[in-house]
Amino acid sequence: MIEIKNLTKAYGTKKAIDNISFTVNSGEILGFLGPNGAGKTTTMNIITGYNGATSGTVTVDGLDTVENPMECRRKIGYLPELPPLYMDMTVSEYLNFVFELKKPDLDCEEHLDEIMEIVKIKDVSGRLIKNLSKGYKQRVGIAQALIGNPEILILDEPTVGLDPKQIIEIRNVIRDLGKDRTIILSSHILPEVSAICERVIIINEGKIMAIDTPDNLSAKLSGENKLLIRVEGKEKEVTGALRGVDGISGIECVGEVEEGTCDFVVSAKKGADVRKKVFSALAKADMPILMSKAAGLSLEDIFLKLTTDESKEAKKSKKEEDKN
Repeated sequence: MIEIKNLTKAYGTKKAIDNISFTVNSGEILGFLGPNGAGKTTTMNIITGYNGATSGTVTVDGLDTVENPMECRRKIGYLPELPPLYMDMTVSEYLNFVFELKKPDLDCEEHLDEIMEIVKIKDVSGRLIKNLSKGYKQRVGIAQALIGNPEILILDEPTVGLDPKQIIEIRNVIRDLGKDRTIILSSHILPEVSAICERVIIINEGKIMAIDTPDNLSAKLSGENKLLIRVEGKEKEVTGALRGVDGISGIECVGEVEEGTCDFVVSAKKGADVRKKVFSALAKADMPILMSKAAGLSLEDIFLKLTTDESKEAKKSKKEEDKN
């Protein structure tokens, strides 16, 4: 659906994005992650045609965005981080205005009614946008992106500034929209990305650090096998029973969820499978295991590892190259 090849955007000697390439599959919800200034918004602005690239190409459904700008724009709905809302218009007036700008070959009243139903803003259609809550303003922003029934939605920080209830509501809207559209979602709320996105791209300092599913990234980046277990027993006694198990490299109590139990993350040495040994040791000590599952790196752990550790390594390598 979208193919980015060797994309670079330079401002003088500074490269906002540096020779990045990736594809977004049809019907996919892709998370686009990175720290502030990493190049996310620059990339999205180039894909949508709001900005030009220094070099490289972007194709949408086989069409080059430079050679076929209007055709490509019709296929894309864009919600920037700051939605382009006119605060002194009512919701209906604003959506009619956007419809006139986009000029889709659709019945205006029927189309806008359908969109307002999808994002659940029909009850505020007659209100001034400036009087809406932040959550409703975001919904109106998503509504304008949906005008023309684009096949692709690009959403830049759609839940920024929202309270937890509003975040859940917008997340559900995005998940529903993803059933029949391709979505690129940029967000700093990483649990949200984990809950919605099938695959993630992590970008830092203009370069792509990783592209994969969160589970695959966790498996690749975790240096140890980790097991999360819930054990009936006291922390010190459980730790004592596990301490002598061959292959375990670390034991960490991470809290109590059920009364009389403790949750532990058990780390194993590389290549070691300690599940049977852990079960046997705790059974022998009469401490039942009530829950057991693999405990990989969270998306937050992956993000921090790729945007701090690897960034430091890259800078260190560059300094060494400069010295030589």
